[in-house]
Amino acid sequence: MVKQTWLFDAILYIYALGLLFYFSDFAKANRSAKRMGTGLLIFVWVLQSFYLASHIFEHELLSAYTKTETLLLFAWAVLTLSLIINRFLRVELFVFIINIGGFAAFAFNVFGNPEMVPSRPGWEIDDELLFVHISLAVAAYAAFAVAAVFSGMYLFLHRRLKGKQWSPAVKRLPSLEKINTYAFRASISGIPLLVAALALGIVWVLLQGDAVLLLDAKVINSLVVLAAYLYYYLMRQFFQPAGNRLALWNLYAFGIVLLNLILTNYMSSFHHWL
Repeated sequence: MVKQTWLFDAILYIYALGLLFYFSDFAKANRSAKRMGTGLLIFVWVLQSFYLASHIFEHELLSAYTKTETLLLFAWAVLTLSLIINRFLRVELFVFIINIGGFAAFAFNVFGNPEMVPSRPGWEIDDELLFVHISLAVAAYAAFAVAAVFSGMYLFLHRRLKGKQWSPAVKRLPSLEKINTYAFRASISGIPLLVAALALGIVWVLLQGDAVLLLDAKVINSLVVLAAYLYYYLMRQFFQPAGNRLALWNLYAFGIVLLNLILTNYMSSFHHWL
């Protein structure tokens, strides 16, 4: 049976990407995104099924169900049921939420298994988990940075158009509607990536056996970042304020991201890498 973590790292990245597409379909009905997300989750299901079957085959059936193997079975069952339900119902948010639990359970199974061998010499298994956690968090912050740039472009163009200040730079910019759409798409791409990163962070804390770490300044501020972007999504979808107000809130939310990256590092007891 496979003991190298690189395969499971790849499964987690594919899993997170599939959840990103599902959330994108929920946020802005997009059938192609849903098809892509479904295809990625089916691929993850095939890999999980192979791993589960090989593990049960290698051990006696009853002796296979230790704590970590039970979590693996739970993660596989969650993914299986979500795919079946999604086949008959349009419940993308349900699929996303329940699979975050399956995603975390699968990660706990992999990185909580003492038999696993890190993919890089000199690494501990916790280092491997942190690498995936940090990679997803950086991807989320990059998406938020792109959204902030588009929001800044929106405010610049809005002010220029309102003041009838025409220039070659203004003429080369996309329309306000397109810039608003680009900022929204970048923001909703970052949300599921941040949720996945937080899920892996919780798994890391559970593996350390110190729940007090959940009260760390970095963890709390990351939840504030998530809340800020969820509020942005809710505002745009249900309240539909003026575009310049949305752009300003997007910039405020990114300001919280910068606060999370810079200031809370000095207040965190263990977050000194991001």
